[in-house]
Amino acid sequence: MQSLISGNLLPVLELALEPGETVVAPPGELAWMTPNMGMNTTTATAGSTGLWGAITRAVSGGGLFMSEFTPNGGTGGVAFTPKVPGQILPVEVADGRGYMVHRHGFLCGTQGVVLTAALQRSLGAGIFGGEGFVLQHIGGTCQAWVALGGEIVNPELAAGETLLVHPGHVGMFEDSVTFDITTIPGIKNALFGGDGLFLVRLTGPGRVWLQTMTVPTLAHALAPYMPRGGETSSASSDPAANVAGSVMRGIFGGDRS
Repeated sequence: MQSLISGNLLPVLELALEPGETVVAPPGELAWMTPNMGMNTTTATAGSTGLWGAITRAVSGGGLFMSEFTPNGGTGGVAFTPKVPGQILPVEVADGRGYMVHRHGFLCGTQGVVLTAALQRSLGAGIFGGEGFVLQHIGGTCQAWVALGGEIVNPELAAGETLLVHPGHVGMFEDSVTFDITTIPGIKNALFGGDGLFLVRLTGPGRVWLQTMTVPTLAHALAPYMPRGGETSSASSDPAANVAGSVMRGIFGGDRS
């Protein structure tokens, strides 16, 4: 299998598969493929052989169903793109070397990938973790590709070294890194600081990938420029005019409440 990641802000992953090779991806990640590429959507893949395994994978953001791509009659090609501007990272997964990834971070992987929900260290981590804290665990033995948002900061934590991170900015970390949830110190900071109530405490040893953009952050930035509910039905036939009007209202405060 040959892979090529091209582009910067909006990258694309292109894979060339030989007969007998298979790549597994969550639904909705496909960008394009050659006509001889066979596609099989199933729950029994990515390490899941039963309904419960598929459900736990879905909880982590991987999807109840997954799509398998295998070429027929020669080399075939398939391409995948992330949903937000950012980067695509290749990772080698092996026994004893897995990765924790933010929800929807898994882009695709070769046969042998095992995708599950990450086990939380406490009940509070599962309930109060917020954005990014139902995690995917990528295990098995495979080549996998992960999509992270924005730019990437990649510190390596020494044994016992700790880093506190906003949950949405945790992109990926090696499963040798332990994680837990802690509260933002100070009542005023928690209530009025605008950063939520919780932080993720990551403790080494291991490497961490922090992402500068999250889906909620992008949605919040675009919200003032989106048409309101009542405007959808009365939109003009010119989409550019609709967007321009929304932008002008955002600039001059017409959409702020």
